[in-house]
Amino acid sequence: MTIAVVWFRQDLRLTDNPAFIEACSQHPFVIPLYIFDETSSVLGGAQAWWLHHSLTALSQALNGAGLNLVLYKGNPLEIILDLIQTASVDAVYWNRCYEPAAISRDKKIKSALLERGIQTQSSNGSLLHEPWTIKNKSGTFFKVFTPYWKHCRQSLHLQPAQPLTQRPKGVAMHSEALDEWGLLPTLDWAARFSEHWTPGENGAQNKLNTFIHCHLKGYKKNRDFPAKNATSRLSPHLHFGEISPRTIVRAIELAKLDPDCDLASAEHFLSELGWREFSTYLLYHFPGLPQDNFKNEFDAFPWQNEQPLLIRWQKGMTGYPLIDAGMRELWATGYMHNRVRMIVASFLTKGLFIDWRLGADWFLDTLVDADLANNSASWQWVAGCGADAAPYFRIFNPVLQSQTFDAEGEYIRQWVPELSKIKDTSIHAPWEGADSNGFYLSTNYPKPIINHSEARAKALNDYKQLKKNGNTPGTSS
Repeated sequence: MTIAVVWFRQDLRLTDNPAFIEACSQHPFVIPLYIFDETSSVLGGAQAWWLHHSLTALSQALNGAGLNLVLYKGNPLEIILDLIQTASVDAVYWNRCYEPAAISRDKKIKSALLERGIQTQSSNGSLLHEPWTIKNKSGTFFKVFTPYWKHCRQSLHLQPAQPLTQRPKGVAMHSEALDEWGLLPTLDWAARFSEHWTPGENGAQNKLNTFIHCHLKGYKKNRDFPAKNATSRLSPHLHFGEISPRTIVRAIELAKLDPDCDLASAEHFLSELGWREFSTYLLYHFPGLPQDNFKNEFDAFPWQNEQPLLIRWQKGMTGYPLIDAGMRELWATGYMHNRVRMIVASFLTKGLFIDWRLGADWFLDTLVDADLANNSASWQWVAGCGADAAPYFRIFNPVLQSQTFDAEGEYIRQWVPELSKIKDTSIHAPWEGADSNGFYLSTNYPKPIINHSEARAKALNDYKQLKKNGNTPGTSS
């Protein structure tokens, strides 16, 4: 008999899982394995909550297939080598990861296994296109999203998902208890997460079905309004691999066959998947993305990094209602609407003059969908120092954004109860209301911590000085 290990990582599903399906088709005995490796990837508090529940769901799905999920915490190479010896394993299968630390780890593990005569097979279970397969006409990597996605879209030809046709048997193995890993927060911080999320493959499929049937029509327009439930909210499911991007694309392409389908919205949604791909692509070709400015001319920017201002931003106590609504939504749900993410990031970097890396760290710890590639690329995009970044003079005005995308203050009232009774005309800028003094005396809501117009002028001047000193923010890399 031959025994294979399927090493689950960011692919916590059975459907359209190339490594799992291939191992099951080639071996009569399979050991599903998950290793909690604290050293190779970033895992924030919100994601730890998600991982606990996602592994629970995966374990239940495997039980239904007659297999048991084996859990170990520690060094992956040591654990796999020990498992090979104790269980007489012949082969190890996994789906590839693309973060720099994971790439380095996997190379070492593959080399060690091959030295011992153990078969290894890695697959693409996470992307539509792997980073090394896409190059521009000059043979180098793309630095601008639009031509990158045009190239990817034209070459996107998906085969039907490979079904699971074989049912291998499990192997009796010792496993650590998931509860012993302490992934769930000790504080009651994540108590409300379960009201908003159902981690696991079934939860992901339900989210996809709901989006296609209820929110795809009008998505291109409605996605910008945070009070509307108009986005897919598939991002955490994608990050943990509870659903593959191929499954999503196939479902959207099927929906497009309906004569009533909103084709413009369908294509726009696919382009959002493209941004996810582009972020991973950038991280692969520029491994320093999480900590280094993609445009190194920004290294000279004079960040102020005032800790009290950072804390006020984190707690949603800036005095700007839309900013505070977003930050409080994040704390309560582990999520924030995408447009609001851009606005709060612009406020932190171009209003408070706090280094984008500090904002990125906070998002990594508090977002359930925090992804190293997406998070790093998005923060650099807003700050103006990333690939294909927004020009630095694009500074989001939190009041105008609020008036445009939350005109009636529905989103603000949901997350900032201090403003629940204020008039629509005053809710976006309470300090400008006729009775602003009475409002601030009657609530604990803070006055604005900065003057946006003054901060904007300072930001533009700081970058003008960079240009004078020989740096050119906003130019392409």
